[in-house]
Amino acid sequence: MLHELLLALLGYTGDLIIDEREQHKSLGINLSPDAPVSEDRTFKLAPDLSFIHPSERDLIEKVITLGFYYRELDRFATKSRDLSWIRSTNVSPLSRTSELLKGKPQKSSAYGRAIANGIVEILSVYRSAVLHIEQILLSDPTPILATVIQGLNKFFVLLPPLYELILEIERDDIRGGQLLNLLHKRCHCGVPELQACIQRLLWHGHQVMYNQLASWMVYGILQDQHGEFFIRRQEDRDVEHEASPSDMVEKLARMSTDDASLTDWHLGFHIFLDMLPDYIHMRVAESILFAGKAIRVLRNPSSAFRFQDTLNHQQIPKGSHRVQGLTGRFSFQKEPFMDMQLIGEELLPQSEADKIEAMLQELKESSEFHKRSFECAVDSIRAIAASHLWQLVVVRADLNGHLKALKDYFLLAKGDFFQCFLEESRQMMRLPPRQSTAEADLMVPFQLAAIKTIGDEDKYYSRVSLRMPSFGITVKSSQADLPKEKTYADGILGSSEMSLEGWDGIALEYSVDWPLQLFFSQEVLSKYRRVFQYLLRLKRTQMELEKSWASVMHQDHTDFAQHRNDHINCTVSQQRRQRSRPMWRIREHMAFLIRNLQFYIQVDVIESQWNVLQTHIQESHDFTELVGFHQEYLSALISQSFLDIGSVSRILDSIMKLCLQFCWNIENQESSSNTSELERITEEFNKKSNSLYTILRSSRLAGSQRAPFLRRFLLRLNFNSYFEATARGVLNVVRSRPSSLPV
Repeated sequence: MLHELLLALLGYTGDLIIDEREQHKSLGINLSPDAPVSEDRTFKLAPDLSFIHPSERDLIEKVITLGFYYRELDRFATKSRDLSWIRSTNVSPLSRTSELLKGKPQKSSAYGRAIANGIVEILSVYRSAVLHIEQILLSDPTPILATVIQGLNKFFVLLPPLYELILEIERDDIRGGQLLNLLHKRCHCGVPELQACIQRLLWHGHQVMYNQLASWMVYGILQDQHGEFFIRRQEDRDVEHEASPSDMVEKLARMSTDDASLTDWHLGFHIFLDMLPDYIHMRVAESILFAGKAIRVLRNPSSAFRFQDTLNHQQIPKGSHRVQGLTGRFSFQKEPFMDMQLIGEELLPQSEADKIEAMLQELKESSEFHKRSFECAVDSIRAIAASHLWQLVVVRADLNGHLKALKDYFLLAKGDFFQCFLEESRQMMRLPPRQSTAEADLMVPFQLAAIKTIGDEDKYYSRVSLRMPSFGITVKSSQADLPKEKTYADGILGSSEMSLEGWDGIALEYSVDWPLQLFFSQEVLSKYRRVFQYLLRLKRTQMELEKSWASVMHQDHTDFAQHRNDHINCTVSQQRRQRSRPMWRIREHMAFLIRNLQFYIQVDVIESQWNVLQTHIQESHDFTELVGFHQEYLSALISQSFLDIGSVSRILDSIMKLCLQFCWNIENQESSSNTSELERITEEFNKKSNSLYTILRSSRLAGSQRAPFLRRFLLRLNFNSYFEATARGVLNVVRSRPSSLPV
């Protein structure tokens, strides 16, 4: 009977110790699936054993529950460690579908298999204890039941919690990071033996996680066959959200045309929160995500970049790049391809990869998970990846040169170029744009301006292209009656920005090569385009105000010279000039506002923020820090230029439109209807100026983070209190008090 007891402790029942579940199945009786765990222990003594005392029966039935737990744990371990799914990868899709239809889906789990390995270790210790008890019983002339109980006493606190653990894992299909979470919570208990046991299981689970981290952070490869890692590919999320087939086809077609590394960087991977263990902070997970993506970029440079990088090492004479771009390219094609692999290895030296692997190996060999050590290692790996990515983008790809080019063209730092462009296109812009040829029409003055102002040493001009987005409704031909609303399909402007009209929709595009696309995303370039459109409208308005003054003054001087000997015509000319003086005072008021706004944006905003960005670039050697500094730079440009303050930007937009309407009407002021239109524009301008000053001085904006920038702009406008006095009504509407204005 003692031998049958020992066999039952290893999960084998017989005549004396039976399994009630199997017995009921053989009799066709089904146990309730909702039976409590305590009632689910089905190893019992046979009921017909009358020679066993009731107290002994209780002791034996208590001991043999360990056999039941052992059998269930062994069943779980065997099922989890089953590797037959590997063979299914070579099975045809038809047979695999038939297996699924039969109701036999096999959900494999690398983490579950690791936990099963830990359980096998514990069960091997249990089997050794049973074998030791057998040896004691065989050597003892009078074996007693107390020997069995005493030898297995410690397993009464281990096997029942482990059984409950596997029940929860199977019932809720807990996998991956969720399984690590469950084990981490179970570690916090007051039983040292059980705590050590759960920690061992957690250690096995962490081995899988460290292997995945090593694959991701050393080689940039996502090794996750069963979807258990907290880093996932973006297409996995699309499948979870059940994207439509047409959307998936469109996305795949788009991805096939883009560079793979660029797609991976911006859209390829994300953090899957359901599989992120609670004890790994989100900041640490983001560092892991960044490090893996950076390693992918460094290990897989584009072929075009490798070839260009090789060419750059050849001493090409400076200043002749436009000529040698065609003639010199083929002369270097014999040798560079031999060095392509060397260039790829230079981006991430093998010594650095070995250092990353050594850090992860040290964590892997530790018997316990130490959160601080883990976070320090991740931060160190992230710093290595960020440093080499910085070297790639900033040094090899000439980031600062491209930033300077964006400042020159998108922020109008090349003022002579855009002044020439606006002058060349001025007459064309007085007419409404033609939807079919507007962009082609603009290319002529754009190229003329480049020929006149841009030298051969500017290697970035070839990356700039002019675009005229298509618009929805036709622009009215009357210059004095601009349309109030216009819909564009450009997709650039934010919700706080006014809709663009006519030629105000002119935009620039900048061609960015790998790896600068990691830094200059489409979102970043759209912010540059937004600022460019604002600055170009401002410069165009300022130029029109100056040109209108020069044109009319030239005509006035010509008339005066022609009629200075004719007393009657001279008197008429003087009267006309006297009537137009109030209008010129308004023109000067407009020019004063536009000039100060332009000077404020170009000097106080762009130049100062550019200097701050340059300081950060010189001091930082971390790619992510650099991206953050550049985002702050763009945000400062937009906020300090008032583009994100709807009330201010709308008023400034209206003022620029009024200025253009004023310029177009002032050159044709012979008719009385035109004069009344000028008076209407003047009255409207004074209202807008008053509203602008009121908003700038409002208490709501005085307490906001934009207050210093608003006050700086207000100081330029109101340095001698003239603007305040004008906005408050000292300068009345021309129609009501035209004679009160000084000459």
